[in-house]
This record gives sequence, structure tokens and C-alpha cells, in this order.
Amino acid sequence: MVRLQDFYKDKKVFLTGHTGFKGAWMAAWLQQSGAIVKGYALPPEYDNGVYDYIRPADSVLDDIRNKLVLNQAIQSFQPDFIFHLAAQPLVRRSYEIPAETFDVNVTGTANVLEAANNLLNPCTIVVITTDKVYENKEQDILYKEGDALGGHDPYSASKACAELVVSSFRNSFSNKAIASVRAGNVIGGGDWNKDRIIPDIVRALSNGQVIEVRNPVSVRPWQHVLEPIGGYLRLGALLQQDPAKYAKAYNFGPAPDDHLTVKELVEKAIAIWGNGQWKDASKPGQLHEATLLKLDISLAKKELQWTPKLNAAQAIEWTINWYKQPAANRQAYTIQQINEYMQ
Repeated sequence: MVRLQDFYKDKKVFLTGHTGFKGAWMAAWLQQSGAIVKGYALPPEYDNGVYDYIRPADSVLDDIRNKLVLNQAIQSFQPDFIFHLAAQPLVRRSYEIPAETFDVNVTGTANVLEAANNLLNPCTIVVITTDKVYENKEQDILYKEGDALGGHDPYSASKACAELVVSSFRNSFSNKAIASVRAGNVIGGGDWNKDRIIPDIVRALSNGQVIEVRNPVSVRPWQHVLEPIGGYLRLGALLQQDPAKYAKAYNFGPAPDDHLTVKELVEKAIAIWGNGQWKDASKPGQLHEATLLKLDISLAKKELQWTPKLNAAQAIEWTINWYKQPAANRQAYTIQQINEYMQ
């Protein structure tokens, strides 16, 4: 059994996207576990995220499309592990910058894998994509790792393409162990991205405004950010020990019976906050966003012995409670939540 509290101690971990929402939480977890972390990402797009409270001492702020700088950063560090999270991660933004979304998410992934392939030492690589890589039929089914890839919007399609890049590198170069991971709709403290439901809720509630909800009846696989991160780290450990068995794709999401609509999430968040109102802001002809998406997590449960620790209601409570903390307490509260989750 892998004990994550101990496994990454003194391991050298190269983490792309460490200034973003999920990447910053992962950096915090790794540092709390005693790992030697080097981050590589663009400067953060917003203030008061987890990155502002917990910054790796070794950090390169640059673009993953800058092959020279990226390769130098990886070669000089000689990592034991690479976790690749850097991306253009927003569905609605991908409609505004479709070509750039493909460039970052597809070419950027290839750049990371090529640089890693040039390492002489063994290095275990986990590439983070998304639950939206599947050809979503908008039906009440659980998508498995072997189901057809697709993607309606440029973001989803670009991540499906990134999965093909991972598969190609895994099949073409046998000197590195590479896996990919597909997580559901991740929530947690410190996310201030535009057009994401939790930041929209918190901004509205903080300013005494009515929350505008675009797709209240849409169903999503909500999970707290620490759930998939724990899965990624567990996979990384097992992948290093047995590459032949674990070099594949894995889904990480909530239990099959633990899916909420956007409306249910908003109402639970309001109840935890203590007050607030919402309204349906759906518009005819608005940009397409999936209305129904569920993941089959049986492979991760069977092979990785990973299972969700928090249900959707608990994930929302942990998330809203983070935002209710005064700024001076958020660093300590982030570590507190990580420690509570690990225990």
C-alpha cells in the first residue's frame, strides 16, 4: 500500500501549471509531504489564489510553448516525476481563442513530453487532461477510459488531442513511464477563474449580488480539488514502481450516485455561506456547454485502490469554508485541509 504522506519526501517533482488553481493545491500538498518541487507556468491570472499563499521556492514563470526555456528547466532539475497541469483550462475562453487553446494544450503537452524524453535518468510522467475528452452523447451513462474521445468545444477537443499525444509518446518511446488522468468538475478554495461556477458564486455573495447561473439543470461530476490530486499522486507512485501495469489513462470523479445539478450546488453553497439568492441566466443560443457528464471510476478504484473521501455536499462545504476564511488565515487553512484529507 502506497503511503502518500511519506512516498514523495525528498523526491524531485517538476510541476507545470503550479500558478493555477489545481496546480497550486498540488504544489502545496507536495511541499507538505516533503517533496522538492520545481514549478513551471505563466504568472498567475488572479490574486488571492492558493499560489499567493504557498509558492515553491524554485519557480520558472514562462510558457510551455517556449521549448528552449522549458527544456532547460527540466534538464537542470533532473526530476524524478513530472506532473503536467499547465493548460488553457476554460471552455468558454476556448471559443474566443480556439487556435491558441489547441496550441497550448496539444503542442504544449508534446513539448513537455519531448523534454522529458531527453532526460537520461528515469522519470515518471502524469499528464492531466479532463473528463471532457470523451465524445459526450449527453446521456445518463458513465464514461469509461476506453470510450471514444471527442469534444464539442475547442477546449474539450484540444484535451482529447492531448490524450492522443500522450498515447503516441507512450507507444513510441519506451524509456519513460507515462499515464494520463481525467478528472471531473473540480472545486475548492482559491479558484478565481472567469466563467467558473464557484468563483461566480463567491464573487456574487461577497458583493451582495444575485448569483447568475447559466445552466442550472446541468449535471456535473463535482469533486473537491484534493480528491483528484490524491489520485494523481497515488498513480505517480504506482507508475514508478510498475510502469507496465499503470501506464494508461484513469478517470477520477465522484461515486456514481453522487452527481448534483448546478442548481443543487448553488443552493448548497448559499446555505453554507448563510445568505444569498440566485437566478437563471440561461440565454437562447448561448455557447454550448455539456448538460450531462458522468465518469466511471471503477478502474481507479480497482487498480489504484483510490476512492473518493468526500461526497459532493462535503466538497462544497470544504470549498465555501475556505473562501470564508480571512486572508491572513488562508495559508494555514489550506494546509489544514490537506492534512485533514490525508488523514
